[in-house]
Amino acid sequence: MVCKALIFDFDGLLMDTETTLLDSWRWLWRRHGLTLDETRFFADHGGDITEDRYAELSAAAGPAFDRAADHERRLAYRKRAHETLGLTAGVSTWLAQAEAAGLRLAVASSSARFWVAGNLDRTGDLARFEVLACGDEVTGHKPDPAVYRLALDRLGLPPEAAVAFEDTPHGVSAAVAAGLRCVAIPNGYVEPSRFQHATLVLPTAAAMPLADVLARVGEAAGPPG
Repeated sequence: MVCKALIFDFDGLLMDTETTLLDSWRWLWRRHGLTLDETRFFADHGGDITEDRYAELSAAAGPAFDRAADHERRLAYRKRAHETLGLTAGVSTWLAQAEAAGLRLAVASSSARFWVAGNLDRTGDLARFEVLACGDEVTGHKPDPAVYRLALDRLGLPPEAAVAFEDTPHGVSAAVAAGLRCVAIPNGYVEPSRFQHATLVLPTAAAMPLADVLARVGEAAGPPG
């Protein structure tokens, strides 16, 4: 079936919010004279583990730890980092190429709608996306396919008519479970060898024009039937 829509993950794919998240926690641990263990920082699912991270810091920092105050400080630190954060390399070009080709655009993210919409609005890109499907609108988070199924439902398309774009193994698993072909652009915190279930793996969105990406994806999908 001809591709009619592209469905993008948000965090780490459209914007490198993974780096600002990690950096905000590094900064907070340093404020307590401690070093964050980064080897276990990112979860293999799209759920919110913020409270687990605060519990770990509280145990390390001791009785003086003030969760509410530290939360406000960390959010302010990350907000400053986001003032100059734009789309990841090559993505804006892909979006323009998609628009020129008449392709519909959607986001399927495990993050809350206010986060996705707010960041895209800040960069002037929100209006480019016809559909947002977000984590606070479904009961399961990636690798559960619920958010991709919601995006497809809002687009009114079968999975064969769309292609997903992801930056994590559990995101690819969610897209594949929803029946989508999936292009992976691994973020810098995930081993690239873990993306064997993706239809195509690229180093960045700048590596290949969108038309070539979709041609490669179509070839990889094989003939219908």
